[in-house]
Amino acid sequence: MSAVTALLVIALVYAIGDFVAQKTKAIFSMLFVSGLIFMVGFWFGVSETLFEDAQIVKFALALIPMLMIHMGTLMKLKDLKEEWKTVIIALGAIVAASAALFIIGSPLIGKEFAVPAAGPISGGVVATLIMSEAAKAKALDTVLVFLTLLLVLQNFVGLPIASFCLSREGRRLRGDFRSGEGLAINKNANEQNVEEKPAWRFFPETPKDLQTPFILIMKAMLVGWLAVTVAKLLGGAINSFVMALFFGILFYEAGFLEHQILDKAKATGLALFALLVPIFMSLNKATPEMVVSLLIPVIASFAIALVGIVLAALVSSRFFKYTWEMSLGIGVCCLFGFPGTFIISQEVANAVGETPEEREFVLTGILPKMLVSGFTTVTIASVFLAGFLVKLF
Repeated sequence: MSAVTALLVIALVYAIGDFVAQKTKAIFSMLFVSGLIFMVGFWFGVSETLFEDAQIVKFALALIPMLMIHMGTLMKLKDLKEEWKTVIIALGAIVAASAALFIIGSPLIGKEFAVPAAGPISGGVVATLIMSEAAKAKALDTVLVFLTLLLVLQNFVGLPIASFCLSREGRRLRGDFRSGEGLAINKNANEQNVEEKPAWRFFPETPKDLQTPFILIMKAMLVGWLAVTVAKLLGGAINSFVMALFFGILFYEAGFLEHQILDKAKATGLALFALLVPIFMSLNKATPEMVVSLLIPVIASFAIALVGIVLAALVSSRFFKYTWEMSLGIGVCCLFGFPGTFIISQEVANAVGETPEEREFVLTGILPKMLVSGFTTVTIASVFLAGFLVKLF
């Protein structure tokens, strides 16, 4: 398959996913629909090298630090200070999921499945790799396939739940906005943020006529490169993507980066197009035979983990005065992480809001929480959790 044809197929699947997401008001997310199409497509003859044929994989991976920088320019330090509750809710969710798998799952599906399942369910690739290495050391080939299947399918479990919860939360926020309560809050926020003034100003503002797409992209790439370089110098003690997010916030607040920099450069759509590729690449491994042979342990693992997440979310919502929808949306972020947290927040805001002001208000209400939760669970906490649980495996 030629690169142009492969890119067209990918774009067509994304477009169908976007169409369904819009028509269902984000109940079925673009990621869920597109992922399902890709997986079934691989079963019925779509080339397993589709993404490699598109010659976009290396480009996609190289863009991740730049997009993380962009994420950093969406957030403000004063907003992050308010998200300590989100961090606790997210940590509580993955701890509860892991505890449920260990206590309930071990006698039901066996300890050899229940304990390693916490890796992919609590986070993502790195946590799964930790568990996979332990499985390899014990020559448990079935467990290796099981872990791969969980990693491949976890988006299909987490995304619909998050989409449902955030859609309800978005409609509640829209109601607040229309009642005047949200309007007052939004007006207050606009007075502080509409000028896009950073917390500090160490760098002179780039003149408007020089805020061209190429200059803005270069600035984002430069800061992304700095973040990756610093992460390497620290010996990987801090994940390079986490470092990029931190640098994005820091350099925005210092005045070097513009607010929503890739949006200003009109490059966000293309960056996201590429960034989704590494997420969907693993779907060619989920063969029908694999799905059937491990169907019961996979379903049981997700169900048991969700019991823990739901219980933790309900308790947290009462304790921190969040709605149960927002708490559960935060809790299930461990099942998909970034960029799903960003994309699903955008989808919900666009689907629920009927005016630019409503969409902005809804997005402001859910995006910081979802981003913080995704990075807390997938990037950081899941790795430490997997490192602990692997000793029990």
